[in-house]
Amino acid sequence: MPIFNKKNKHLIMENQIDRLNNHLDDYVLVKELQANIDLFTHLFEKVSTFTVRKISNNNDASLQFAIIYFEGITNSEVINDNIIRPLLLTDIKTKKNDLFSIIENEVIQVDGIKREKNVRNIIEAVTYGETILLVDGFDEVFRLNTQRFMLRGVAEPENERILMGPREGFTESLLFNISMLHRRLRTNDLKIEYQSIGKRSNTRIAICYMESIIKPHILEELKNRLSTIDIDCILDSNYIIELIKDNKYSPFRTIGNTERPDTVVGKMLEGRIALLVDGTPMALTLPYLFIENFQSSEDYYLTSYYTSFSRIIRMFGFFLTCTIPALYIAIVAFHHEMIPTSLFLNITLERQSVPLPASLEAFLMLFLFEILRETGVRMPTSVGQALSIVGALVIGQAAVQAKLVAAPMIIIVGITGITSLLIPKMNAASITIRFVNLIFASVLGLFGFLISSSLWLIHILNLKSFGENHFDIFEKGWWEKEKDTFIRAPWSDLTKRPADTANNNNLIRNRIKNGG
Repeated sequence: MPIFNKKNKHLIMENQIDRLNNHLDDYVLVKELQANIDLFTHLFEKVSTFTVRKISNNNDASLQFAIIYFEGITNSEVINDNIIRPLLLTDIKTKKNDLFSIIENEVIQVDGIKREKNVRNIIEAVTYGETILLVDGFDEVFRLNTQRFMLRGVAEPENERILMGPREGFTESLLFNISMLHRRLRTNDLKIEYQSIGKRSNTRIAICYMESIIKPHILEELKNRLSTIDIDCILDSNYIIELIKDNKYSPFRTIGNTERPDTVVGKMLEGRIALLVDGTPMALTLPYLFIENFQSSEDYYLTSYYTSFSRIIRMFGFFLTCTIPALYIAIVAFHHEMIPTSLFLNITLERQSVPLPASLEAFLMLFLFEILRETGVRMPTSVGQALSIVGALVIGQAAVQAKLVAAPMIIIVGITGITSLLIPKMNAASITIRFVNLIFASVLGLFGFLISSSLWLIHILNLKSFGENHFDIFEKGWWEKEKDTFIRAPWSDLTKRPADTANNNNLIRNRIKNGG
């Protein structure tokens, strides 16, 4: 059966059908029902779940229809009761030219119905769970909403567990995730724009933001970066992070991610943009500031005193995990005079029988710790936790008894590992900083440590996230920012949105002091 080509104005025969896959935009539907069926049958050749069903109206045999859909991602009850049954049994009395409108308005009983002519759009629709209705005598089809995906239930995100607050987390369904945002933001100011990314996957993403709060240039910059993505498939939101982040080689995040809808809503109310990706529960938020690495969603559900103390502990933990190994090596290997005499004698006695230099010993032990941590993450939860703890204790104790490692080094590595757990968002950055600092300290002592630390600080100060400074807590308006950076002030004092992310810096709670 021939298929019409709108570009070359000639008929394409079956032996040339293979070229359709790479030139879908060159082809259109025709008014012959069987020709359109043959087109999609060839396009989905060797796809076992692809289904075609021809239908004839019982009252008028001249009315011929066909539906195409994929098994497993469509609702068979909706197809049988709301599409096939009405087409079979409805007594359609109308002129041929009005048939399409009658079917759309009076016959089909589906909540989502749309007309379509573009072959590429039809392919995207049918592979996403929609049913396509073809009508004999028309070069246009109906896209019918019959999607049904098997999804897991809503649960608290494993990596973002909290003591107080909502226990909901995003799932892999884009529409369901959007509904969770609508439930928390019942306002027309919430805007949601769809895009498709991936030449073969055509993964749908949703750009969500509060129109009156965001800075327009940030939204424009995001759309420009998304438009430059040229990739076959998007399977997870982390693909997008790597493709649109500001500094592709920096270990620091410039785009946030979370599985918690309450966190996303809080970010959007501060003027940030949320990016939801179909097929993954991880939402992206931008711009992302350095201080957000030390903030937790439960900071706003607990008292300000406890929250402030927790944040300071996290910041102190980040400093320790990045600097302790390098400082220890610099002092032990180069600056003995900085250690109290009694402590220096104890460390020296412990190291007398150790064959390796202190710097190499530190590298090996930190590397071994990362192996144990990574193994614990990849193993099942119960086994992984036991393996990490028992492995660290057994290996560390055995290494000390065998005189392969000095006991002080075990303490240093233990403190480094424990403090790194305080800031899971900074794992990649803390590991990189730790080893770079250690290299500089092993070669130049404290002087090298200061050089390395200065370079990292300069790098952080120069980072940007979609045009906004990544680290700008001491710029103009710093006092307002301090209320929710190093500490979290009481809600009665948090009256303004952060000026670095929000375009509209109106009062968040303009009646609180009046008892409203």
